[in-house]
Amino acid sequence: MINEIHPVDQRPSLQKTFTLGLQHVLVMYVGAVAVPLIVGGALKLTPEQIGILISADLLACGIVTLIQTLGLGSWIGIRLPVMMGVTFAAVGPMVAFANKVPGIEGARMLFGAIIVAGILCFLLAPVISRLLRYFPPVVTGCIIAIIGISLMRVGVGWVMGGPAHLAESVDADKLVVMVDKAKTDLASTLAATSSTNATTPSNASTTQTGSVGTSTPATPQATPTPPPTLKLGPIPNKPNPNYANLSKLWISLGVLVLILLLVKYTKGFVSNVAILLGIVGGLLYTGLFTDLLKLDKVAKEPFFGLVLPFEFGTPLFSGPQFYPLVINMTLVMIVVMIESTGMFLALSDLTGKKVGQKQLSAGLRVDGIGTLIGGIFNTFPYTSFSQNVGLVSVTGVKSRWVCVAGGIILIVLSLFPKLSALIAAIPQAVLGGAGILMFGMVAATGIRILAGVDFKNNRFNLYIVAVSIGMGLVPMVAPKWTQHMPEEVRILLESSILVTSIVAVALNLFFNGGGNTTLDDSKNASMQASPH
Repeated sequence: MINEIHPVDQRPSLQKTFTLGLQHVLVMYVGAVAVPLIVGGALKLTPEQIGILISADLLACGIVTLIQTLGLGSWIGIRLPVMMGVTFAAVGPMVAFANKVPGIEGARMLFGAIIVAGILCFLLAPVISRLLRYFPPVVTGCIIAIIGISLMRVGVGWVMGGPAHLAESVDADKLVVMVDKAKTDLASTLAATSSTNATTPSNASTTQTGSVGTSTPATPQATPTPPPTLKLGPIPNKPNPNYANLSKLWISLGVLVLILLLVKYTKGFVSNVAILLGIVGGLLYTGLFTDLLKLDKVAKEPFFGLVLPFEFGTPLFSGPQFYPLVINMTLVMIVVMIESTGMFLALSDLTGKKVGQKQLSAGLRVDGIGTLIGGIFNTFPYTSFSQNVGLVSVTGVKSRWVCVAGGIILIVLSLFPKLSALIAAIPQAVLGGAGILMFGMVAATGIRILAGVDFKNNRFNLYIVAVSIGMGLVPMVAPKWTQHMPEEVRILLESSILVTSIVAVALNLFFNGGGNTTLDDSKNASMQASPH
């Protein structure tokens, strides 16, 4: 009797495999390249350096996808139709770190922390299922929601043309007038003081009278008046013409509206790539009708180029900001791996291929390996993309070889620096329209997970959500709230994600005793999070 090949292991025709693999790439492409754009901008890297990040990201996406779908031995790889990409969950702590330590040095320290987090996640993979009880949907939903909320600052910054502190700039003309007036006032004060001193007689220190050895006391001198100083009022500011520029706001709004129209009036593949098509539409508009699209750096890039490890130099593994970053990244990756567990179980149901603890551990190890590879190739942490899981459901194609083809396509795309340079040249106004939607969807994903939480029969869950999200908002609303705390504590509590995680886990243990979260709970939460 001939053994029937499982649909997951079947190989479609070469043409079908390539077409469906390209479809998977297009669905994940915007999410894959958005993280290098965000973090590279936060690190204040040049467009050329951000282009390197994008090429490295595409390469790592392809390599990690191949490892996950093909497997390495029996211990690594889930061998299901999975596309791997950079996780948005890690963007928050990376951007917060980049704002404090920008430039090449910050990038090297960031890659060092990613390497350490990858190794730790690889070692933790077998025990993740045992940690599920500490991360039920009420906890993971809060964490993912606060990640999306914190990312909205980046999206709004793209729309407005920069962070909020750039809304005003110094009014140089008024400042010059203010300084000249202050100088005139100071000169008048000095002249008046000199005139007063000239008409005031000086006092002798002693006056000799009568017989020898007698004298009258000296007249006490007045306390010297401090010299006058230049007095300036508040520095005059004026609205920055480049901040919230109306023409750029209209571009962002146009991109957002185009995406929403595609989502509503199209179906299937076109609807799945609506964000990508919206960005392409915005790119065409800015290229044809504005001067926002600068292609001079694209022209200078070579057509072909290899991505090399440690392009930014040897990673750094020390510094006052390093260890808190490692803690943040590891904690985020634990949450991501729990979500990956749910996605693997959902894929198991979709494809009909059963997976057990051994297969789950093999798949989760790739999250760790992918993150390690990301640090080596100057890119970021990796996980399975939920939108591609949804695409398996939409197309009905269960073969993992389709995702193998997608991984190969990603590697090939990484070899063309001009493509990465073009992505890095996309105007922020175009990215802003898509960013509002993308980052809002991250927050909405957390809300959808929370929608599956039992609030009716367990009133404590409401308190867990309320306090966890409320405390997570504190570092955003009051960034200096830790200024009187010890340095070691301050560095940790400046992260909204870490604060939310600590509070949510602690309150869940307090109210629910850790709960009884199972693999099925994780799968259901993952299906709630899937946009499909």
